[in-house]
Amino acid sequence: MNDMTTFDIEKIRRDFPIFGREVHGKPLAFLDSGASAQKPTVVLEAIQKAYSETYANVHRGVYYLSQTSTELYEGAREIVRAHINAASLDEVIFTKNATESINLVANSYGGSTLKPGDEIVLSTLEHHSNIVPWQLIAEKTGAVIKVAPIDEQGEFLLDAYRELLGPKTKIVAITHVSNSIGTITPVREIIDAAHDAGAVVLIDGSQAAPHMKLDMQTLGADFYVFTGHKVFGPTGIGVLYGKADLLDRMPPFLGGGDMINRVTFEKTTYAKGHAKFEAGTPPIVQAIGLGVAINYINGIGFERIGAHEQSLLAYATERLSQINSVRIIGQAEHKAAIISFTMEGVHPHDIGTFVDHAGVAIRVGHHCCQPLMDYFDVAATARASFALYNNRADVDALVTAVRDTQEFFS
Repeated sequence: MNDMTTFDIEKIRRDFPIFGREVHGKPLAFLDSGASAQKPTVVLEAIQKAYSETYANVHRGVYYLSQTSTELYEGAREIVRAHINAASLDEVIFTKNATESINLVANSYGGSTLKPGDEIVLSTLEHHSNIVPWQLIAEKTGAVIKVAPIDEQGEFLLDAYRELLGPKTKIVAITHVSNSIGTITPVREIIDAAHDAGAVVLIDGSQAAPHMKLDMQTLGADFYVFTGHKVFGPTGIGVLYGKADLLDRMPPFLGGGDMINRVTFEKTTYAKGHAKFEAGTPPIVQAIGLGVAINYINGIGFERIGAHEQSLLAYATERLSQINSVRIIGQAEHKAAIISFTMEGVHPHDIGTFVDHAGVAIRVGHHCCQPLMDYFDVAATARASFALYNNRADVDALVTAVRDTQEFFS
């Protein structure tokens, strides 16, 4: 796959063993990668090998297996660092998921800097994981939450956002890509405006990381988070990028082994760099798997992945729009390959159940975005989210199943 002008979808699908199976006697059309992506064979083999051939705890052992495991674990950190173009390894912290990464920043940075009346700016697009941690820390510190609006197409309203910023704005936490409706936010403009107001910025990149190349030096975010299982890696591994000067000033989030320098009953001093935030035995094998997953997607290339996914998005949007009872929620100009929709007279849970019998896996519900659902005045949607391994046959299977659902319930 060195030819950058081609995208061999059939070869890519063969890399994922799950697509060799059927569901309810039908070929699997997996359209829920926004929740969690499938894993290629190279990741599965790396996990198996790490557990069966090189497994040991990391950092403290002087014996061969421990040193080998440590090299693989820290090698994964370097893969992540290079992948996001962080300035140093100490800016890459392994957590168990993006949710923990956000909670770490909210508690460690927010908890140590926020004062009564300080303002935290979120947006209507946010996942609960980028709302609730800030609500909790606001309750503890007396900070106030403000919400940047969107329009009826799901577009982030940049001018209205800028009007929210002021001398009391201390933290801005905004999604890069909406997990529910796919809106790609203007993150560089969001970050620049926040910095002009003197605020620190966290970007939730959970839905961006599988679809686009990330460059922390170009982006300029103070904190950036994403999760491994959405980028074709294992569950139980997340990434927090943080600028070194901010991390140096932040207190630890969790206490325990490996995050210490010296412990006495009178006083403990803490490790420097990323180690300060990685208490206890880390997700060793999960990090190794994440490194392999990142190498896999980089081997395909984000330019080709993006073009393929945008082609599927356009095709699926056109075909679903031809079904009279279907309403697509969120049609921003710049979208990732995610489509949320409702069907007149049919609950999304019934849609999901019905299309499942056609072998089509979609997500239904509020997608951990209840404020966004409230904005669009819907309780839930059906959501199809596409990834590099999907093809037009998956879209056709979805559309046929949705039409059959409409006919059945009419």
